[in-house]
Amino acid sequence: MNGVMKKIRSTVNDMDKHLLIFSIIMIGFGLLNIVTASSREAVSLDVPLYHYFYRHLFMVVLGLGLAFVILQVPTVFYKNIGIIPVLLLAAYMVLSLWSTSEIRGARNWSMIAGQSFQPSEFAKPLGIVILACLYDKYYRKLINNNTKHTEIIVKIIVISVLIPVIVFVQKDFGTMFIQLVIFMGMFFFSPVQLREKLETIGILFIVMLLGMGVMLSVKGYVFTEAQLSRFKDYLHPCHNYEDGGYQVCNGIIAINDGGLFGLGIGKSKQKYSYIPEPHTDSVFSIIAEEYGLIRVTPIFIIYLIILYRIMLLASKANTIRGRYICFGVGIYIFTHIFINLGGLFGVIPLTGVPLPFLSYGGSFTISLIAALALVQRVHIETKNQKIKLK
Repeated sequence: MNGVMKKIRSTVNDMDKHLLIFSIIMIGFGLLNIVTASSREAVSLDVPLYHYFYRHLFMVVLGLGLAFVILQVPTVFYKNIGIIPVLLLAAYMVLSLWSTSEIRGARNWSMIAGQSFQPSEFAKPLGIVILACLYDKYYRKLINNNTKHTEIIVKIIVISVLIPVIVFVQKDFGTMFIQLVIFMGMFFFSPVQLREKLETIGILFIVMLLGMGVMLSVKGYVFTEAQLSRFKDYLHPCHNYEDGGYQVCNGIIAINDGGLFGLGIGKSKQKYSYIPEPHTDSVFSIIAEEYGLIRVTPIFIIYLIILYRIMLLASKANTIRGRYICFGVGIYIFTHIFINLGGLFGVIPLTGVPLPFLSYGGSFTISLIAALALVQRVHIETKNQKIKLK
């Protein structure tokens, strides 16, 4: 036991303290607000008041356990295992299309020991780290004047297309879009030469269309009426309240009711059956209603600090794979923030994407903590190696 505690202390001492502290603050604040935001939901389902709090706390603990393991594994390990984990995860996701029922319009949930989880969430950090290693291999070939890049490009295409296409057929369009933004963002800023980038983009587009066509021919029509209504009504949600705009409209009402200083912790009105599952994707509306716009400003400041630290660690990374791991995680977190808040404010269609650190959600919470652990692992390797690889 003493050996484990010593290892934990040693690992924590090597981590980036700014990123660690602000991440802990946000996780703690998220847990606090899940208690207040989920209270009405817990009562309506006749479960204990702290039901969602304990479930989320359990997922945080699982995420921290996984993070500790990730922090001990050198990033070169992922470079050696190749794309096999991605293919295995993709195969499992395909099987789940026929073995699971729809939840909230999507068929991307699986059950293990009575606990539901989303395999597609774990594809985000996994895809990031494998792609980062492929770009590392590409760069090493490039500086050694090795022009045989075809195998690497093919693997990049497989990862960038396979998972998003499967998620598309699972009807989880928010997750699919985020995965595409992450993978395409990493590719756009990758060391891949311009000519190969243009060729690869063309191939990606064609393969993705073909893949979606094949999957749709097998699984049939994809969009549900609820999903279509979100796209139709997002610009004027309150004009189409009954048809699909009620969630965004009530979210805006909650933010407006909160004003500058809020109604007080636990005093939200909109969580009382006006906003469905207010502790999940719409949690910011409840937070703004209870705390007010001035008091939620630190949330945005901390988000900016976290993103800044991740990009800073990316710039200091001593390997190409480390640089792109950090960069991919930065895109991951930023895209989640943008899509969640953009949907709540009616700027973009609401897609059911959780808000980092604050939304209730087991799979996403574990995935997010794992992604941050990858960034910390890159920092540890940079800190412990004196020679910086340009």
